[in-house]
Amino acid sequence: MRHDARLTDAPREPGPDLPELLGQVARGDQKAFATVYEAVAGPVMGLVRSILRDPAQSEEVAQEVLVEVWRCAARYQPERGSAMSWVMTLAHRRAVDRVRSAQAASNREHRAALLDRTPAFDEVTEQVEARLEREQVRRCMRTLTEVQRESVTLAYYRGHTYREVAELLALPLGTVKTRLRDGLIRLRDCLGVSV
Repeated sequence: MRHDARLTDAPREPGPDLPELLGQVARGDQKAFATVYEAVAGPVMGLVRSILRDPAQSEEVAQEVLVEVWRCAARYQPERGSAMSWVMTLAHRRAVDRVRSAQAASNREHRAALLDRTPAFDEVTEQVEARLEREQVRRCMRTLTEVQRESVTLAYYRGHTYREVAELLALPLGTVKTRLRDGLIRLRDCLGVSV
């Protein structure tokens, strides 16, 4: 029987036998993990940093990946690919998750900032209603006689008493009361306010 040199002399992954070491790590062998750590830490950090760009976050994520290798070594299945590919897949997933998480947090902060700057619906509604009411009151005030408008303005917008309005307009108190009453009736009718 002829011996096929290509099968027995096939080149192996350079460095330590990672599949064997991961099997030992899965059984809790700390010394085997130290060897795995030395073999994969550099490539993991390089991949993570190329995705995240931030050195501090890259170090944090790389450490998370290596902890995951320690905790999940039993999940490695040699028939599905090389040990280095498995570790790099873990690193890639973890880095992409961090990017997505950071983006989601940024989006939440952006939405919160917009909500802080956007007045509440009720506030906007109140402002619009108040503006419309002011316009309607101004329009209705223009329907009053000059003396009625002066009396209403002094009493209700400037806060003067009836007696002070009478003194300011140099009119008898009874006359001022009558003009105020007539002016308010006219305003009420114009504004459509029911009594």
